[in-house]
Amino acid sequence: MYLGFNIEHFAFGEGLGAELGPASPHPDVLNYAWREYGNRVGAWRCLELFDELRLPAGVLINTALYEHCPDLVDAFLARGDELIGHGYSNAHRQGGLPEEEERALLAHCRDRILRHAGSEPAGWLSPWISESRATPDLLAEAGYRYTLNWCHDDQPMRMRTRAGDLWAIPYPQELNDIPMIMGRKMDARDFADMILDQFEEMRAQAVRQPLVMGIALHPYIVGQPYRLRHLRRALAPLAAARDRGEIWFTTPGQICRHVDGLPPGVIA
Repeated sequence: MYLGFNIEHFAFGEGLGAELGPASPHPDVLNYAWREYGNRVGAWRCLELFDELRLPAGVLINTALYEHCPDLVDAFLARGDELIGHGYSNAHRQGGLPEEEERALLAHCRDRILRHAGSEPAGWLSPWISESRATPDLLAEAGYRYTLNWCHDDQPMRMRTRAGDLWAIPYPQELNDIPMIMGRKMDARDFADMILDQFEEMRAQAVRQPLVMGIALHPYIVGQPYRLRHLRRALAPLAAARDRGEIWFTTPGQICRHVDGLPPGVIA
């Protein structure tokens, strides 16, 4: 089990972004300010909750945060959380870039995280999960060990690329606050129930085979106080199960290292 915690930058007056209300011509102050609340307030509230429950996080970062709010990235690095490449900004999609520009983006994010964290990021999630046909090849060529883009299984999968193997670590598209709360207008109570229902069903099914359960979170959504209360209700039983030794609460990078070290043939 892991938390995929997305801390993202959205350019003011241009580009893409999730919307609380109807989009206005840029500068769209309503929607920009709502998203920016996540970096100024919501992420810090979530960090306190993760500390309270002693939960590690896989933190997906836009490297624009190093210019915009570096103290926030520092805080998660200080916890020992895994930093995962997530593009420069979520105001733009990756999949439409020419191959050389995409290669440069992957290298920039790798090198910027390396300078800050002291080690290269092992994993990648594209902004908006947007890929070109060359993205897996380019990731492997840039030294990334896994991708979270391919959300099509509950177990890690080894992908072939022109530069060798790349692991696909399961990342949740449904257990994810953007499509559920913003897309389907789900209440925070229902989203918390969904996390607990997923956990109980997957724990029962994991008796027969190992499974990966991720929870994708965005601080401008779950960092709102009334939603945070329900997130705490959902995460506390998971932390208790961890304390009883019933589950492995970890990060995507640790899962990648585990499966990469298994004997040949265990995972096709």
